[in-house]
Amino acid sequence: MSQSGPEDQQASAMRPVRADAKRSIDAILAASLEVFATTGVEAPVREIARRAGIGVGTLYRHFPQRSDLIVAVFRQQVDACAESAPQLAAQYAPADALAHWMQRYTDFIVTKRGLASALHSGDPAYSALPAYFDAKLRPALQSLLDAAVAAGQVRGDIDPDQLLRAVGNLCLSAQEDRIDYARRMVTLLVDGMRYGA
Repeated sequence: MSQSGPEDQQASAMRPVRADAKRSIDAILAASLEVFATTGVEAPVREIARRAGIGVGTLYRHFPQRSDLIVAVFRQQVDACAESAPQLAAQYAPADALAHWMQRYTDFIVTKRGLASALHSGDPAYSALPAYFDAKLRPALQSLLDAAVAAGQVRGDIDPDQLLRAVGNLCLSAQEDRIDYARRMVTLLVDGMRYGA
């Protein structure tokens, strides 16, 4: 895959995307998510293209480097997780909305095989992702926590950063094929937050 600099990425991000190109990108991201979840981020590009129903050349045209694809999948999933917070808040009582979001976040962490290694590889392509993660997910969690605390349904001494890290640690300790274990542990963590409310 060829090298692309920040200026190239910025210019291409500002260009409008045609409908057929948008469909291709959506198919690539969906296929990448499936493949990354089962095989990891080093999965063969041909497998991703095959699942997306496109040619390898089309994949490279949209994502010249593997890191471009990993970043796009990561950002899409972070956005979806963050955007689910207000939806859950509208559907459930505050503590239940928080519990549902914590499970959504758990699924996000557990199903990203190899992503943590890529993010901590020192590759400058990933340098902006931790700040992106924090800017999106911390406010989403904070809004749910604030509502649950205001309703008297969870304790008021919970730090969102510590909570995000705690869930991450629980997910790392789970085997990659044991998402049920991670979900149970996070359920216990959320139940503990209700104690003393």
